[in-house]
Amino acid sequence: MAERLHVVLARAGVASRRQAEKWIREGRVTVNGKVVLTAGTQVVWGQDAIRVNRRLIRQLEPQVTIVLNKPKQVLTTSHDPRGRPTTAELVRNIKRRLFPVGRLDYHTEGLLILTNDGELAHRLQHPRYGIPKTYRTKVKGLPGEQTLRRLRSGVMLDGTPTAPAQVRKIGATGRNSWLEITIKEGRNRQIRRMCKAVGHPVMKLKRIRYGPIRLGDLKPGAYRQLTPGEVKKLRKCFTKEPVS
Repeated sequence: MAERLHVVLARAGVASRRQAEKWIREGRVTVNGKVVLTAGTQVVWGQDAIRVNRRLIRQLEPQVTIVLNKPKQVLTTSHDPRGRPTTAELVRNIKRRLFPVGRLDYHTEGLLILTNDGELAHRLQHPRYGIPKTYRTKVKGLPGEQTLRRLRSGVMLDGTPTAPAQVRKIGATGRNSWLEITIKEGRNRQIRRMCKAVGHPVMKLKRIRYGPIRLGDLKPGAYRQLTPGEVKKLRKCFTKEPVS
């Protein structure tokens, strides 16, 4: 069955879908000996000879999907020129190139899904599916109900309001508060910016859930492979009716 070239490369574990599209535009991919510059070119796996940087893609890699508890002060990347710790170093025992599903900034900890299934990663991050992500955050001050309603209904960021969110106060320590926030967007540093916009900057931030996958009792820096059942649940997130 014919499929789009960039989808095949992502499914083969060669690159994320976005990276595959970039390589195709750069002329680094050939099909049956001819350079292809259009990501949507139809190819048949096992029939067409697909090469990336002249290397023949011979087989689909076994798919590996894990959940990592990313510690604070670790970058979600494979390499840092400044020598800071990276998530790739935490999973170096896995002999596959894994792509992160979304990112957690340097100071944010918690649940991070990594996979060599580039198509799975792409779809899980696509905004049209609105997959919920839940965070626990310690914020400065004691936000009242009116402030919580602002967070729930939408906060202006970059000239547009955030989508409705689920927000509840789960505790307080002296002059500061703990909130649990669930969003269905993926704007850059969104939780931090939302809380700052309502006057309660984030002090600590941890992601505890991504769609149906929960962090559980994984220790910082530890990871585990998702079960086939958990991967099936993840796939159901983007086979259901997308968010309009």
